[in-house]
Amino acid sequence: MPSDQQHILARAAKEVAAGQIVNLGIGLPTRLFHYLPPDMEVLVHSENGVLGCQPLEGDAEPDLEMIDSGGAYIGTRPGASVFDSALSFAMIRRSRVDVTFMGAFEVDQQGNLANWKIPGKFSPGIGGAMELAQKVRRLVVLCSHNDKHGNAKILRQCRLPLTARHCISTIITEKAVMNVTEAGLEVVDIAEGLDVASLRAATEAELIIDEHRLGRF
Repeated sequence: MPSDQQHILARAAKEVAAGQIVNLGIGLPTRLFHYLPPDMEVLVHSENGVLGCQPLEGDAEPDLEMIDSGGAYIGTRPGASVFDSALSFAMIRRSRVDVTFMGAFEVDQQGNLANWKIPGKFSPGIGGAMELAQKVRRLVVLCSHNDKHGNAKILRQCRLPLTARHCISTIITEKAVMNVTEAGLEVVDIAEGLDVASLRAATEAELIIDEHRLGRF
């Protein structure tokens, strides 16, 4: 796994609190439970119908019927439960999930999320992301700060089809941690070795930065 992704996941783990029900979206977020303290009491939720997911231990043989929402084999912690997707989404719709972590193609300074479709490219559909983004108490986006061509992904306004509007609480990239506020994107942490001018240059969105209160990660 590239070091940038490791950096993002290590910082994202600090957004999880003991006692929470945590949903991990397809892609990079599903790797997050490898970064949670092993003694932390959290219940990881997968929208296909599992509460109490955990990584497979060592060389353990996978249960071929036990997968996460991305199709990867998972283990379960003692006391885990398995149920149909109707019950899983009832949990989501009643805001029983405390925080969800998702990837993104684009995000913007209004807290809008675009993570399901790039016009002209195949998409399997919007899936559960639309409801998770609207109903879960807190949404944290994990993504690279720029795309593979160097273009900004943290924008003034999303250009791709939206998954949901005004839904993001926090954005974590390899360069910064940004909270979505009524005034805009407030940078709370910046990567070690990166200066504020370079962060602004890599970001299309307007950033609110108080250098006296800025953390490093």
